[in-house]
Amino acid sequence: MILVLVETDANGAVEVSCETITFLRRLSAEGGGVPIDAVAIGELACSPEQLASQLASYGVRDVHHATGEAFASYGGAAWAAAVQGVRQATGAVVVSAAGTPRGMEVLAHVAARTGVAMAANVVAFEGLAPFTVTRQVVGGSALEEMVLDERPAVFTVAGHAVEALPAETPAAGNLVASSPEVGAADLVARVVSSEPPPPDLSGGLKSARVVVGAGRGAGSADGFGDLLELTELLDASLGVSRVVTSLGWRPHHEQVGQTGSRISPDLYVACGISGAIQHWAGCATAKTILAVNTDAEAPMVTKAHYAVIGDLHEVVPAINEEIRRRRSAG
Repeated sequence: MILVLVETDANGAVEVSCETITFLRRLSAEGGGVPIDAVAIGELACSPEQLASQLASYGVRDVHHATGEAFASYGGAAWAAAVQGVRQATGAVVVSAAGTPRGMEVLAHVAARTGVAMAANVVAFEGLAPFTVTRQVVGGSALEEMVLDERPAVFTVAGHAVEALPAETPAAGNLVASSPEVGAADLVARVVSSEPPPPDLSGGLKSARVVVGAGRGAGSADGFGDLLELTELLDASLGVSRVVTSLGWRPHHEQVGQTGSRISPDLYVACGISGAIQHWAGCATAKTILAVNTDAEAPMVTKAHYAVIGDLHEVVPAINEEIRRRRSAG
């Protein structure tokens, strides 16, 4: 049996969790149609029944909903205890999750508890004995093969490795209540407070006609002022490179690339972005790319249709000023 940790929002399972289930259906088919169960933890933004119905359309047999005081707030070890409890109860030989920060943390705990290796950011697999996975490494710029020869096989699936698609034949989608035991040691590290996220300026990256991109060249979390102004002037969406989200300068939902959103705008203005393979995978289908960079040999510059060689903190304000001037004159 295959067990998948799903993350939810008000609409049900989030997209990357649905992608993971789609990936796991291929593994299920290779294994002769072994069932896929899901586990959801704590208070859900959607109703459990809504989640079970949605996941049934993706081929999930049972949805185990773990509840209790231990899950009133997020804690990686506590969530891992819930996943481990369901795994032991169901006899799952595969445990998986989307390659999100939460999915990574929880499955790392699960792997440590079961004494097996964990593979992160898997994009493909081959065979069952041995079970070999291909995973992204070095920020998605390289691929590595890894053999998972112990059970359970524990791995996360890279975001957007596959397209989320419902199953041809829906499954039962039974809702199963679960109250796993959680030890005191698992409650030592928990989320005790949170702040509202910054405004979502991505504006629907996947469907945006114009995207302003920002990379390490922004310099810091405070270096986006002119870029945000350009985004507003062009009625565009803001997209950023992986390094920007890794440094905590901007939220993950604004990321463009292999592990972010894949975009196909009419215009992509890539500012201070080197253009590593991981990022290029997310923007290569843009119809026109304008790169702003100090490095004339940067991959983004050499691949762009047009380029301005210079510091974005000098170039972008000049672009903004010219746009304002032309609009006021016109």
